[in-house]
Amino acid sequence: MTNETMTLGEALTVRADLQQRLGELRARLIAVAKVQEGEVPAEQPDVLLAEFEQTAERLRTLIARINRTNLTVATADGETLTDALARRDVLTFRYKVHRELAAAASEQAERYSLREIKMKATVDVAELRRTIDDLARNRRELDVALQAANWANTLAD
Repeated sequence: MTNETMTLGEALTVRADLQQRLGELRARLIAVAKVQEGEVPAEQPDVLLAEFEQTAERLRTLIARINRTNLTVATADGETLTDALARRDVLTFRYKVHRELAAAASEQAERYSLREIKMKATVDVAELRRTIDDLARNRRELDVALQAANWANTLAD
């Protein structure tokens, strides 16, 4: 990939396309790795492998440029994209765990008789749900800020 001028948002789209292309090439390579003796493969493995390696190198170069850009570009709040992405990853993880905890605590077990052990929540489910809502809102707002920065900034060389 040449050092063409594109926005970070465009680069992220190209990255996704290249990753998908590599997956398709991988599947095609696996499909022609062996053929019955005397048969010819539907596609030439050496040609596919060369295309795979060329595409992989394009992806490597693009990812390096994206990473360099993420280190230098900031959101409107002044946070680098690298820091914002790390914060988004942690927000996502926290959201998931809080949601799972609230679901587990609010799960009603079926009781067949009054003699069975009654279970009770050890956490405040209502408070957890408020936290979940806050985490989801923070994640949405951060995604908007990241998208704005992605489309407003040029990819680094």
